[in-house]
Amino acid sequence: MKEFTPRQIVEELDRYIIGQQEAKKAVAIALRNRIRRSKISSEFKEEIKPKNIIMIGPTGVGKTEIARRLAKLIDAPFVKVEATKFTEVGYVGRDVESMIRDLVETSIRIIKNKHVKKNYEKAKDIANNRVLELLNPRPKKENKYKSPFDMFFKGDSEIDIVEGHEENESDIQLKEQQIKKQFKEGLLENEIVEIQVEDRRPNTFEVFGAGNEEMNINLQDMLGGIIPQKMKKRKVTVAEARKILTDEEAQKLVDMEEVISIAINNAEEQGIIFIDEIDKITGGQGSSGPDISREGVQRDILPIIEGSTVMTKYGPINTDHILFIAAGAFHIAKVSDLIPELQGRFPIRVNLSNLTVEDFKKILTQPQNALLTQYKLLLETEGIEINFLEEAIDEIAKISYISNEQGDNIGARRLHTITEKLLEDISFEAPELVNKTITIDKAYVNKKLKNTVKAFREDRYII
Repeated sequence: MKEFTPRQIVEELDRYIIGQQEAKKAVAIALRNRIRRSKISSEFKEEIKPKNIIMIGPTGVGKTEIARRLAKLIDAPFVKVEATKFTEVGYVGRDVESMIRDLVETSIRIIKNKHVKKNYEKAKDIANNRVLELLNPRPKKENKYKSPFDMFFKGDSEIDIVEGHEENESDIQLKEQQIKKQFKEGLLENEIVEIQVEDRRPNTFEVFGAGNEEMNINLQDMLGGIIPQKMKKRKVTVAEARKILTDEEAQKLVDMEEVISIAINNAEEQGIIFIDEIDKITGGQGSSGPDISREGVQRDILPIIEGSTVMTKYGPINTDHILFIAAGAFHIAKVSDLIPELQGRFPIRVNLSNLTVEDFKKILTQPQNALLTQYKLLLETEGIEINFLEEAIDEIAKISYISNEQGDNIGARRLHTITEKLLEDISFEAPELVNKTITIDKAYVNKKLKNTVKAFREDRYII
């Protein structure tokens, strides 16, 4: 794990997420505590549990993005789940333990990719040899026995019939050297060769497992190689064949037992599970459905967050040290509506604030993946240079803010709606436009978005 300081973690998050410093600080401390725990003697290491976090705030203010960027920062296995997708045991739907199985799958994918990259150079050499064999196949010996009974009658007196026997060994070697030289110099990249690759389409069927959860079971995993691997032929260029065969050989070089062992430990020690919409499973809402189902989900989640062992197809997974981050808008329900035991498992609570006009302006321009930067890059592919004046950015931010105030508050997602509407005509006409330089000013914004918000007085919204 990279040893970021809490300040460095916040600075990294600032590159993508505007504001919400309290939430960033909380997750930065949680992450740093993991680093601290890893340096403690094993005697006390097991006793230190992660301090789970619950984020409270409206949609679109950065709750999910903070957790996702945090996991990406340290390359930790990360899973986002929605609490509303789970049901109490006895009801039809996903059981809560599936979040742990998903985490393990994610962890295995991360570790396997690392091992594939590590083996890539070795795999490339093997793939190059395979391509050379395809370009210059060695003469094959024909089977002199047409049936198993022939060997008893013909004996070993006959010589094998060799394809291309008219070529002597020196000619074959000379031809091989010429092809190797041309291959090394890249002169054969566009030659067509026929390769055999594994057919990776899984053989699956559906069963109903515990908790009535529909599961796909891979026949290849179940029968452990009893079913021979399907192969298919493809005609591709030498360049494509090299890439395909390199990927295939890199996969073969991976020791899956080692990968699974490391991945399970990685999931247990570094895993992060983000439980969204946790407010929707409280008993204090007026939504339809039996209360026992929602409270039952809370009670099913509780032992996983407290620390338990969950069985997966890769073996048992201990959840003691997985970091859980829950989030919810809590418009109708309150955190106190969760069952007390679950509340106690989320000792850190942070409130995320609504976005202001100034926040919208920063979101449009400051992050590394800023929205306006994305649109500029997209239109550059059509040869169009688009420039946003400061007054236009101010107006987009203001209209987005007021739209949230007048309708449903969807946070920063409102910017996507507004900006898409603003650039709709330009995006549609881009391939035919003669003027390849476009400047967006305040007048253009008001012209395109005049029907987006109702008539308003600015002093009601802007402080």
